[in-house]
Amino acid sequence: MKIALIQSELVWEEASANRKNFESKIRHINQQVNLIVLPEMFSTGFTMNPSAVAETMEGETISWMKTVAKEKNSAVTGSLVITENGNYYNRMFFVFPSGEMQYYDKRHLFSLAGEDKFYTAGTQKIIVDYLDWKICLQVCYDLRFPVFVRNVENYDLLLYVANWPKVRTNAWDALLKARAIENLSYVVGVNRIGLDANNYEHTGHSQVVDFLGNYILEPQETEGVFVVDLDKNEMLETRKKLDFLSDKDVFEVKI
Repeated sequence: MKIALIQSELVWEEASANRKNFESKIRHINQQVNLIVLPEMFSTGFTMNPSAVAETMEGETISWMKTVAKEKNSAVTGSLVITENGNYYNRMFFVFPSGEMQYYDKRHLFSLAGEDKFYTAGTQKIIVDYLDWKICLQVCYDLRFPVFVRNVENYDLLLYVANWPKVRTNAWDALLKARAIENLSYVVGVNRIGLDANNYEHTGHSQVVDFLGNYILEPQETEGVFVVDLDKNEMLETRKKLDFLSDKDVFEVKI
């Protein structure tokens, strides 16, 4: 699977400007890719003001994602602020080239920033089936909670989108590797760069780690589009030789 990671600054609470920025970057991808990955809350930045920016499931940003997916013949994923039934969600969408979509509501809300006071937590682990790959969707703070994401489904790719600040970059790097090693899975992490409205600095470190914890794409600190090609067969062969997943614990996550 060929994946394009887009690392960029975000314009605070300006969905139109952010869509325009990402559209320009996507337009300049000069090779066929299967999946385009955008950061967490890519249309607004990590805002605790959902009433000012929330969109519906029929909103402009989802419509834009569907258009991009169709035009590029590629799936598109990233999270945005959604309002539904009186609640706000940090919702990660996976939009297929056909326009169909699945979504995951962020399970672990970042209480240090008050996210739990404004948003409703998700209750379901979502695995997307796409091009014979099983892809697990996760958002930012979820990275710190390995039990919820334990690979009991034999997924192939663990995908994190984030607004992860510079001050905790060491944790981001270490935990992405840990999730790859313990789950014998490819891990893709896509983060933003630049200052947000709360003066938090982000240095990206978007990266791709293989199932043994080796870098396929080392952490990046500049704005850009980074394309990687992942080999599922290589991963499956490694799982046969190193069948650690067969020894995994049996447990139940209570929501």
